[in-house]
Amino acid sequence: MMEVRLQAQEDEITLLKSSLADALRRIRLHDQLLPLLTQQLIAVNPAAARVLNQVCCSDGCNSRKLSSSCTGDGIRLSANRVRRNSEKMGNPEKQRKRLDKKAASSANLLTRSPSLENRAKELIASAGSPGSRRGTYGQGQSIKMFIRGRPITMYIPSNIQNYEDLKMEPPSERLELDWVYGYRGRDCRANLYFLPTGEAVYFIACVVVLYHINNRTQRHYRKHTDCVRCLTLHPDKVRVASGQTAGVDKDGKPLQPCVYIWDSTTLNTLQQLGGGTFQRGVGSVAFSFADGGASLCVIDDSNEHMLSVWDWNKATKTAEVKSTNEAVFAVEFNPSDSSNIITCGKSHVYFWTLSNGQFTKKQGIFGKYKKPKFIQCFVFSLTGDVLTGDSEGNILTWGKSAADIKTLGKGAKETFQIMRQTRAHEGSVFTLCNLQGGALLSGGGKDRKIIRWSADLAPERECEIPEKYGAVRTIADVDGEELLVGTTRNAVLRGTFSDGFVAIVQGHVDEMWGLATHPSQNIFLTCGHDRQVCLWKTEEHKLDWSISLEEYGLCAGFCPNGSVVSVGLNTGRWVVLDLLTREVVSESTDGNEQLSVMRYSPDGSFLAVGSHDNFIYIYTVTESGRRYTRFGKCNGHSSFITHLDWSKDGKYIMSNSGDYEILYWDIAGGCKLLRNRFESKDREWASYTCVLGFHVMGVWLEGSDGTDINALCRSHSERMVAVADDFCKVHLFQYPCPKPKAPSHKYEGHGSHVTNVCFTHCDSHLLSMGGKDTCILQWRVMGGGVGDSRERLTSLSSTSTSSPEPVTG
Repeated sequence: MMEVRLQAQEDEITLLKSSLADALRRIRLHDQLLPLLTQQLIAVNPAAARVLNQVCCSDGCNSRKLSSSCTGDGIRLSANRVRRNSEKMGNPEKQRKRLDKKAASSANLLTRSPSLENRAKELIASAGSPGSRRGTYGQGQSIKMFIRGRPITMYIPSNIQNYEDLKMEPPSERLELDWVYGYRGRDCRANLYFLPTGEAVYFIACVVVLYHINNRTQRHYRKHTDCVRCLTLHPDKVRVASGQTAGVDKDGKPLQPCVYIWDSTTLNTLQQLGGGTFQRGVGSVAFSFADGGASLCVIDDSNEHMLSVWDWNKATKTAEVKSTNEAVFAVEFNPSDSSNIITCGKSHVYFWTLSNGQFTKKQGIFGKYKKPKFIQCFVFSLTGDVLTGDSEGNILTWGKSAADIKTLGKGAKETFQIMRQTRAHEGSVFTLCNLQGGALLSGGGKDRKIIRWSADLAPERECEIPEKYGAVRTIADVDGEELLVGTTRNAVLRGTFSDGFVAIVQGHVDEMWGLATHPSQNIFLTCGHDRQVCLWKTEEHKLDWSISLEEYGLCAGFCPNGSVVSVGLNTGRWVVLDLLTREVVSESTDGNEQLSVMRYSPDGSFLAVGSHDNFIYIYTVTESGRRYTRFGKCNGHSSFITHLDWSKDGKYIMSNSGDYEILYWDIAGGCKLLRNRFESKDREWASYTCVLGFHVMGVWLEGSDGTDINALCRSHSERMVAVADDFCKVHLFQYPCPKPKAPSHKYEGHGSHVTNVCFTHCDSHLLSMGGKDTCILQWRVMGGGVGDSRERLTSLSSTSTSSPEPVTG
């Protein structure tokens, strides 16, 4: 019965969609004809023209309401929203009849004027084509762009005389990667090493970072095109191998994973391995030792976890074998014999022998010892034994022994068996690290302990890292006494057993969306799904402070006086934090859906809160940002609020929504919707973060679906606009860029969708944040000149030149 009812409801929704699409087609025809009719009536009867203008205004408002409630084909409406809209509008057949009557007068006029009828047919025929189209509407010139078939009308400002002659060029400014915040420790192993140059080498997103722990400077290896997954150091401690995941391009086509071998001194790429060999990604890499590092072992992320050995100097594969269908965590060559390789992972440890291009495999036998669920890591002892750390908290010592005929049967050859079990940690042993002289370090998961062991596995010293940094993921030896520790909460710690450990690298541990820069200081704030709110210093390149919230933050905004910052949460609640005391000085709740924008007016007297419940809540701000009183609510969007900006005089708001709608609001006049959008074409905006608008129309690629751009930000100089897209890229356009296919500088580094971008208060730097890659990139703005955006618009329209091809920086 439920299936029958569901099918009936789906049939009703389909009928309603078709009825609404037909009604919208008639209304669009009606709206497009009115300006033409007005022009003809002016010549015949001015009084009739005034009457028709009044009809135009009223009908235009009604059609805007209807067209904002759904698109022509109804694709982007959920079934529930269609059902709600149908209840509001009543019987769809009656609605269609009313609309038919409404269009009847226009149809009669069409039949009297063949020229108008032909023009109407042209308009209808071109309504679904992509791109942009220029037209003249009753009140002035406008341009239409189409996203997913939906037309978006944008009025051309008065200071542009010849839109077609606008010349689009990439900005004279460029970006240079200045700093990378974060470290990937939550899901990667053995990815922290110390170089003789005094640098720690690790990775996050698509960047391998070389951080000098004393000078506090960074260098970056940026050849990777997708997230780096693994890292290893050559025996000469100069050359590095790093492997990446496969990823996809902007069209959804898979990209080939690969391994790069590069020089850590010059950052020059020495070799690239892969070229279609690896599947999904590269999970583990290791250099050989006995032959001077001539070979490289690679395990990919395919179902069979293919194990391959390469002569990396010649970029040739010497052997390959299927290792296991279970997860593989580590691979290493035997330091004294490059023909012996060990792998470990879920429920296994395998001992491989390579001879004449063929592998033979022997499985480690647990015998009387409990078989752990995971073998997390292993190292080789000075005596040639293998030490493994497992999920049971034990360190197992493996050695060769004669075959147990009772267990394995007659004819069995020698096997690798457990010689000794040492209880090490509560919870998993995540990492093992050899020290000079045979000593050993182990890092624990649940107990967060680092233990130093003697060569015969007697515990010597131990310490516990603070809980806020998570468990120990990997350990790198600096000088035998000082250590570097990578943690599961994406931090790198530096310290000793005697003095303890302090964080030298920190970052978020889950997806990030909220980003705001201070109005007068070189600091910025971030928040994300890890419920952390973090304040960073751009000049010192460090985390100043962080606090934990009960819910996760999605947006943030600084008060213009710079003393407080508001953070919007996923539950509809928002809090105001004092930057000095870090205390919550005010909080409120608007609706029960997540918040997407927190934006103060230029003078700080109002706060606008954009929500996913389709409303914009306006608050008056007093007591230097510590007291908030509800002023009003902007009601008119038919989808969730995505972006909003205040005018420079603080009286108006421009907003975007999830259904690609641009609306303007008179806040000073009581949060009223401005029906005539033409009146806002010359209004100046204090900020520009709305992704839809005349001045940023050129940032959209042809064929975009409306979600390809997550955020944009205009510089304070109003000379450039930075764009965060869904394809891991940061773009830099000139501002304004009102023509399609505007050229830009393009920058890579993120390994996930870029969720937000923001310029610092003096435009010296740009901050960009990734989503799932938990990475914050700080870009230095290079070059540039002076000039006002309005002057640039006027000067751009004074010359006639075809748009050049996009430039990649």
